[in-house]
Amino acid sequence: MAIVWLPDNEITFPHPDSEDNTDGIVAVGGDLSVDRLLLAYRWGIFPWYNADEPPIWWSPNPRCVLFPKDLKVHKSMRSYFNKDKYQVTYDTCFETIIRECGQKNRKGQEGETWITEDFVEAYVKLHELGVAHSVEVWDGEALVGGLYGISLGKCFFGESMFAKKSNASKFGFITLVRKLTELDFWLIDAQVVTQHMLSLGATTISRKSFLDYMRRNNQEKTYKGDWNLLLNGIPRTVTKEG
Repeated sequence: MAIVWLPDNEITFPHPDSEDNTDGIVAVGGDLSVDRLLLAYRWGIFPWYNADEPPIWWSPNPRCVLFPKDLKVHKSMRSYFNKDKYQVTYDTCFETIIRECGQKNRKGQEGETWITEDFVEAYVKLHELGVAHSVEVWDGEALVGGLYGISLGKCFFGESMFAKKSNASKFGFITLVRKLTELDFWLIDAQVVTQHMLSLGATTISRKSFLDYMRRNNQEKTYKGDWNLLLNGIPRTVTKEG
């Protein structure tokens, strides 16, 4: 497969479902500007690369997604909610969440983290724009888990999660999915297949089907702003970063 290198001075991508995209790689290079990242997510493309590499842009086939109505909450997790084991907030410390996620490898895979300083800076800008959001999980005053991602239209593009206590990230994810279900979100993009996401009810769809969702989603309005307002959460007494 011929590698497509992106120019720095032009915001563009090859078609993600081209015949050349047999291994999930759409293109290499370019930058992590806000405009490029927004274009990428709108067309089902995301960056994933190691610190010593140029940006690598992906659109895998098949795609792992969770339709909110298919969320599975196993018996072992129900007791956490019955006892209000943890508390969940939104958008109170986005940069802290993304940096905590950067302390581990991507979704259990081997290799360096892809959350470099450039990556953090770029996604903080998306957060300031009101489209990148964090979910924080607390045990009292201690931050014990969380996740972050991009919200556009009726889709949430999950990027990464972390947990410092048992099932903390899962608690935050389930809470988020329940909120997004109330708002009629269509799907949560999990990008690549993992057993963890499958256990929560995720499935796989073809890249073509995923891109069909993206085309429709690009016609939907995007809420830009603090998710505490959108999701009716209670803001915690923490200074919001950015």
